Amino acid sequence: MTIPLRFGYKASAEQFGPTELLDYAILAEEVGFDSVFISDHLQPWLHEGGHAPASVPWLGALGARTSKVLIGTSVLTPTFRYNPTVVAQDFATLGVLNPGRVILGVGTGEALNEANLGLAWPDPPERFQRLKEAIGLIKRLWSEDRVNFEGTYYTARNTTIYDRPEQPVPIYIGAAGPAATRLAGRIADGFITTSGKKQELYTETLLPALREGLEKADRAPDAIDTLIEVKVSLDRTVDAAREKTRFWAPLALTPEEKMGVDDPIEMQRLGEQLPIERTASRFIVSDDPDEHVEKIGWYIDLGFRHLVFHDPGHDQAAFLRRYGEEILPRLRAKYGA
Repeated sequence: MTIPLRFGYKASAEQFGPTELLDYAILAEEVGFDSVFISDHLQPWLHEGGHAPASVPWLGALGARTSKVLIGTSVLTPTFRYNPTVVAQDFATLGVLNPGRVILGVGTGEALNEANLGLAWPDPPERFQRLKEAIGLIKRLWSEDRVNFEGTYYTARNTTIYDRPEQPVPIYIGAAGPAATRLAGRIADGFITTSGKKQELYTETLLPALREGLEKADRAPDAIDTLIEVKVSLDRTVDAAREKTRFWAPLALTPEEKMGVDDPIEMQRLGEQLPIERTASRFIVSDDPDEHVEKIGWYIDLGFRHLVFHDPGHDQAAFLRRYGEEILPRLRAKYGA
């Protein structure tokens, strides 16, 4: 199987309200993007100026207003705020309404979006086991007429998802470490990660773990889609491109620095303490389209086949039009997409 090279738009749910964000996503299809992915957060990274529209109804609206782009979550946590049976029903309905266009991206979650409901926030091993069990239950609900399931964390009794698409919705697993990446290789239709970290993370940890998972499941090297959210900031000057990244300062916090933080006000305070150089380090920051293409190409050369671009600025329409006119054509010409 040959996975096509695709370019997507990351709809910044933490930065824009649902109506404005929907307009940008519709524009993304118009200017030539292949997909639109939205995060699923109960709360944003920043309290001041932040947003957090619900992903599932928003994807329903996006599907109704577009006709070609793939649409999905990057990522939703099907283990705490959502029961996996509810997720199975939601995405089956989205799949029926938008045949062949919906992707369910899942991950183990963050305290910021789950712990505020009074749920005990477990250590990473339990979160991983919950995700694995939830995916198994969702797949059974999509493939069996009547499900009875008694797991370690979830239960389903005499449960049927009555409206399902002809082809099950693909499940992509988001990962920043080897265990979830291996799981993606074993059982998922796609793998999701993010850009802007040390090169060794990709070359020595994540991609080898993905290959290991594929091999353990006796799957071909190109059996699944490989998606990376690429953080990019293109503006008229380098200084302007760097300045745009300030809104996303919490993204530059290490896992240890943000571990267990469940308050957007505290997350904002931690982010504001970071120097702009550290914030900008997560992004491809440049005023030169050719430099963007070259640095994006590094991820393509590694083997990523689905690149979803996240721009930090408030003028998303300008970003979409410029990327649609100057960056996507260069990438497609160079890499044959």
